Amino acid sequence: MLCLLLLAWCDLGCLPGHAASLQSPNGQIQLEFDVEQQGDKSQLKYNIAFAGQPVLQGAEIAFRGEDGSAIGQHVQLQNVSEVKSHDSTWNPVYGERSTVRDHYNSIRTQLTDKATGHVMRIEFRCYDAGVAYQATLQAPAADEPIRISAEASKFRFTGDHIAWCATRAQDSYRQRRLSQISGRVERPLTIELNDSCYAAIAEAGLVDYATMQLRRDQQDPHCVVSQLGGGVQSHGKLQTPWRVVMLGASVGELLENNDLILNLNAPCAIEDTSWIKPGKVIREITLTTAGAKACIDFAHEHNFQFVEFDAGWYGHEYSDDSDATTVSLDEKRSSGPLDLHWVIDYAKQRDIGIIVYVNRRALERQLDEILPLYKKWGIAGVKYGFVQTESQRWTRWLHEAVKKAAAHQLMVDVHDEYRPTGFSRTYPNLMTQEGVRGDEATPSSSQAITTLFTRNLAGAADHTICYFDSRVTAKWSHGHQLAKAVCTYSPWQFMYWYDTPLAAEADGMPSRSRIVDSPELEFFAQVPTVWDETRVIRGEIGKYAVIARRSGQDWFVGAMNSGTERELEVPLDFLTDSTSYKARVYSDDPKLDTPTRVRIDEQLVDSDAELTIDLQPNGGQAMWLRPVDSSDVAAHPPSAQPSR
Repeated sequence: MLCLLLLAWCDLGCLPGHAASLQSPNGQIQLEFDVEQQGDKSQLKYNIAFAGQPVLQGAEIAFRGEDGSAIGQHVQLQNVSEVKSHDSTWNPVYGERSTVRDHYNSIRTQLTDKATGHVMRIEFRCYDAGVAYQATLQAPAADEPIRISAEASKFRFTGDHIAWCATRAQDSYRQRRLSQISGRVERPLTIELNDSCYAAIAEAGLVDYATMQLRRDQQDPHCVVSQLGGGVQSHGKLQTPWRVVMLGASVGELLENNDLILNLNAPCAIEDTSWIKPGKVIREITLTTAGAKACIDFAHEHNFQFVEFDAGWYGHEYSDDSDATTVSLDEKRSSGPLDLHWVIDYAKQRDIGIIVYVNRRALERQLDEILPLYKKWGIAGVKYGFVQTESQRWTRWLHEAVKKAAAHQLMVDVHDEYRPTGFSRTYPNLMTQEGVRGDEATPSSSQAITTLFTRNLAGAADHTICYFDSRVTAKWSHGHQLAKAVCTYSPWQFMYWYDTPLAAEADGMPSRSRIVDSPELEFFAQVPTVWDETRVIRGEIGKYAVIARRSGQDWFVGAMNSGTERELEVPLDFLTDSTSYKARVYSDDPKLDTPTRVRIDEQLVDSDAELTIDLQPNGGQAMWLRPVDSSDVAAHPPSAQPSR
């Protein structure tokens, strides 16, 4: 097999010397690396191919020291290990699937930089879903500090491919050729090589290091280079996070296999995880006791698990004088009154958890004080707001803040610019995070669908779903929002970001969106937030997505569409054979004279059925499929074409 692999690489224009080769367990992905001499430089370079097609050629791993020295440009190969195989499974506390397989082949190499004296150790792992590497730098002296100012690792693609770029974590995505990338862009960076090969450059296992973004190489228009959010330092040795090239035959495969990011993180470090609870969240937007009681009652009646109090409950969030150990309302947000301690007790009696928001200004000053206090109050979780990111200092601080929250059995939602790299495997009290252009920013339907196959490759995204707010009818549809609860994964899922169940006459604020009784709200009540299995049925970046997820025996399907009317065929072959299901379908119907114009149909189906779904421009459709008993089947035989 190795000889055949080397011959295949020769056909692809492989590097000279054939230092080492590696392939994925299924043989679809091939990796080769060698030290290449070019002028006075000698560098480790590697190639990656997918299904026989070159993806990266002559990619590089290099660093720049704080003193301006180049580390990795004058290396001598010391040794290469034997190929090792690893195959295991593990069960996350929650996730997009209940069982994760960790299956890869790996190889390690050691090099010496002749110019600086550093030892470089590189571990490559080849999964069926992509390739990852981690570099370790050893200082010439065992206790000598290592300080790098930049990481100059290059991902050199074979052509001027299409990429979907966002300049910031909450920015809009724009379609660009690699040669058109300007400035830095976020990871994951999804790239289309052709209609049967997609890649995404990602980061995994970031804990105590500066974040990685990417920029175009000025000398090579088809190459992107890692760009750190600041310098990095360590003593004796320095280890990078994992650099990842995800690969798949479709964008759906990338999303289905995004547990690759989790696999590159340490196992769960929390011994007792029984207190960690996923669930649906309603935000209390009035910051009053009356509003809180209405939200808790609504949550209890509609199968929600949490109520969250956002900015303003302890004062002006941007003021350094605000005290997060007190309930002191920001008068610009609410005139109150708010008896938070009564609210916590009332919620606890109804098995509803309370989450509170704390801005980074108070977090940085009061973290060690508020965490044990909130535990004493009976709070379930904290939403960290406007946390600082990018630098090694703030990356370390944030992950330590998640660990500290775990010590007090508090769950965490990190907001604003933070993007995940799999830390929720190690500390699953990190429930979700923003780092996404969610509904509060009113992204187009095309943006929301693009996000599924770009940002969501990294993990959960707190998308802040809206429902009754006017922007829904202006930009999307209610069917689109129902589907988003399935398509956009978040263990804490906010469903009514701008909405309140409080009656208008009770709070005196008629401008607020009202949660009104509507039959399709049963879908939000029934849909889970974590899953046993996930399938991407169909999808095209920025155009449409159909995603099916299983919880127990029930399946939930979401279909999201962009600005063009579309008809899609959706096979139900993911259902259990020889089992009939009752399909409850929630679809947009502009002819209905109701506030949300959502139609509900019901029909029996089985795994042989293929649904034809009609999607309105910027619309969507949701389905809930439940196994039924034989009496239902006898009365209503399954149909291959349920009504639209």
